[in-house]
Amino acid sequence: MAQAPVLTPRADDFPRWYQDLIAKAELADNGPVRGTMVVRPYGYGLWERMQQEMDARIKAAGAANAYFPLLIPQSYLAKEAEHVEGFAPELAVVTHAGGKELEEPVVVRPTSETIVNEYFSKWVQSYRDLPLLINQWANVVRWELRPRLFLRTTEFLWQEGHTAHATFEDARDYAARIHREVYADFLREVLAMDVVPGRKTARERFAGALNTLTLEGMMGDGKALQLATSHELGQNFARAFDTRYLSADGRQEYVWQTSWGSTTRMIGALVMMHGDDHGLRLPPRLAPVQAVVVAVKGDDAVLAEARRTGERLRAAGVRVHVDDRTDLPFGRRAVDWELKGVPVRVEIGPRDLADGTAVLVRRIRGGRRPVPLEALPALLPGMLEDDQALLLEESRRHRTDRTAEVTTIEEAVAAAGAGWARIPWDGLGPEGEARLAEQGVTVRCLVAADGSVPASEDQPGNVAVVARAY
Repeated sequence: MAQAPVLTPRADDFPRWYQDLIAKAELADNGPVRGTMVVRPYGYGLWERMQQEMDARIKAAGAANAYFPLLIPQSYLAKEAEHVEGFAPELAVVTHAGGKELEEPVVVRPTSETIVNEYFSKWVQSYRDLPLLINQWANVVRWELRPRLFLRTTEFLWQEGHTAHATFEDARDYAARIHREVYADFLREVLAMDVVPGRKTARERFAGALNTLTLEGMMGDGKALQLATSHELGQNFARAFDTRYLSADGRQEYVWQTSWGSTTRMIGALVMMHGDDHGLRLPPRLAPVQAVVVAVKGDDAVLAEARRTGERLRAAGVRVHVDDRTDLPFGRRAVDWELKGVPVRVEIGPRDLADGTAVLVRRIRGGRRPVPLEALPALLPGMLEDDQALLLEESRRHRTDRTAEVTTIEEAVAAAGAGWARIPWDGLGPEGEARLAEQGVTVRCLVAADGSVPASEDQPGNVAVVARAY
């Protein structure tokens, strides 16, 4: 009798495959309150690596980390009408605490524009205080009706940046810088995701923003996932919270602002973009463990060599874990590491030791072969970089192969059944966008004719990228 697969095949049931992989790779579990999740150590390790990589880029862009309260007075949200209207259906509101009804209800943070502006209005007095560039790593709560682990949960982890500038141009350029130098660079260079940068339409942009810049990725089933956004807020929040500064020529001026964020949703994207029927495939630059050295048998000499090899690889700059759990069957351990997507597995058994070799197994490119033990430290760093490049190329090829050039709404809807469509925006427009939405297809972003981010929604030659989305 054929052995049942460890995971539901992707081609048979993509959503079930996703849930199987999340569980069996030990990334997360459902929390006790509907829509919440428990992020397990292996999943949290991925988030920590993402934090490290993005935090370095955020700081290189000049922003500093701070922290603002989880609980926000409800009156703060009411100050910016479009913002509160956009978030009202998702709010969790606390009305009782300490055994008493609160004089004013407080909202559990859905995003922090309002509370940040309350303090920006105190901290910004003069043009010398600008630009003010703040980021925070935090959790937020948005009541989710259709939860799915990592993709849509009631509580999730993220970073959110908030800035204040003296001019519209400075704020616009900074939002674009974050979009390009933090998010696009991280997604491509670390997560190996060939994302499409673009501009959101008025219908899709952030509540209270003048403009939203986005990065969209195509998942394994052809659907789109929004991966990070950067918003130009104009002066909407500055006027609502009276955030003004004294200019160099002695006038009181409202600041111009940005906000920008990315979330643990990227872990879900990692699964859906790079995963296969055997589990995760982690980009080597992200992987908490780039190589696992597996002792096949509990032989003292084998165990000693596995540990020595681990130290030599670590000295060569490879993130290594030595699996010496020889009380567990070797086959089970091999399957577990495959599920977890570790890029390279180095297997050492008594026969390998006698030959002075190890069996090298590559998760991303596939294949297994014997390699001299002494050659491993020089071999692995270049091999990991090759695998990183291959994942990015596969991501690019998958997106281009499943993106159709169309001219009509009917063609766009048909193309969105299997992937994405590109359609001229001047022939679609807001009316056509509404018609697409009636059929579950959204304009993910607008791109210029040359593939760059357009300066405005009505720029001639704009192309709408449309798809079904998570």
